[in-house]
Amino acid sequence: MRKHFLWPLGLAVACIGTFASPVSVRAQADGARPPLTLEAAFDRALSRSPALSAAAKEVEAQQAAVRQAGVRPNPSLSATVEDTRPETRTSTLTLDIPLEMGGKRAARLGAAERAVGVASAELDNLRAELRARTIGAFFGVLVAQQGVELAAGSVSLAERAADAVSKRVAAGKVSPVEATRARVDVANARLERDEAAAELQNARVRLATVMGEDAPDFDAVRGETAAPLRPALPELMAQLESSPQLRVGRLEAERRRALIEVERSKAQPDLTLSLGGKRDAAAGRSQAVIGFSIPLPLFDRNQGAILEASRRAAKADDELQAARLSLLAELQEASGRLSLARASLRTLEDAVLPAALEAYEAAGQGFDAGKFGFLEVIDAQRSLLQARSRALNTLAAAFQAAAAIDRITGR
Repeated sequence: MRKHFLWPLGLAVACIGTFASPVSVRAQADGARPPLTLEAAFDRALSRSPALSAAAKEVEAQQAAVRQAGVRPNPSLSATVEDTRPETRTSTLTLDIPLEMGGKRAARLGAAERAVGVASAELDNLRAELRARTIGAFFGVLVAQQGVELAAGSVSLAERAADAVSKRVAAGKVSPVEATRARVDVANARLERDEAAAELQNARVRLATVMGEDAPDFDAVRGETAAPLRPALPELMAQLESSPQLRVGRLEAERRRALIEVERSKAQPDLTLSLGGKRDAAAGRSQAVIGFSIPLPLFDRNQGAILEASRRAAKADDELQAARLSLLAELQEASGRLSLARASLRTLEDAVLPAALEAYEAAGQGFDAGKFGFLEVIDAQRSLLQARSRALNTLAAAFQAAAAIDRITGR
């Protein structure tokens, strides 16, 4: 009886070290759609993400702005007629050519080119964030699949235990109360199985959303679920300056400083050169017309706009420093969570899970020998299943921490 009673749990814990995905294997055996891999999930997310598409269009828009910033101002043609009588009419035709002074065009181009850099950096940042979100959602599904398998094994185990207790009750070896407890345990196991199935469906929907899909277009995922490994914190801190988020902040600060030069160039008035001719019908002669005009900067020297641009540039520097400190704190926290998760997994796999399995086997043997009651078996069973569940949750926490590190460092 003991072998029939224990083999489902032994089967459930046989894959503790590898965390393989029976769901994906069964999907292939049933002829369903092939399981989704992490690389395929990346490809879908990159090709279907509306946020990435919008960011790419912003880059193109800023490139068009650079083209526009390099265009010189158009000349204007003006004509005047004095007197409407042909014999005394005087007609003047001039071409007014604006000449930008103070390096306005170069300043515009510099600011526009930096805006392209900002848009490109934001695109890279969104791509890194999408990658991190895809990793987190993908392994969320993978862990949820393991949760479903664990819950199914728990139901099978509880049902077999209840069947064994019923036979012992019928033989008069144990109290009928033990059978009631066994049925309660079966009901609880089935509820946990239903909850695990619901969580798996929610995880699949989250992954589909990250990939830009309305509904999951896959049956299962397949991937290596060994605990992720990232460099030590000092090395991660050295990589922080290459973070896409900090790159966006640095380029934005440069763009704000370039805008100061744009505003300063506007303080220099532009010269308008006029070239043309004048025809005097009464005198019967034509005359060249040459002139220029320039605004006098007596009141408006663009001083307010220059000050505004200077303050915004200083604000961008402060925001960059604040972002650096915030990312540093996030990186330290994520690295600590990953280290803790890896250490916890080692303890669970090397000590807790084997000890829990050994305790359960001993309780099962004692129950078969009539030395232990069913309550001791149930307690041992729950301890083992809780340890297995904790291992899965710890693995999920490790992947979430690794995804956060990847998002910050732009891996």
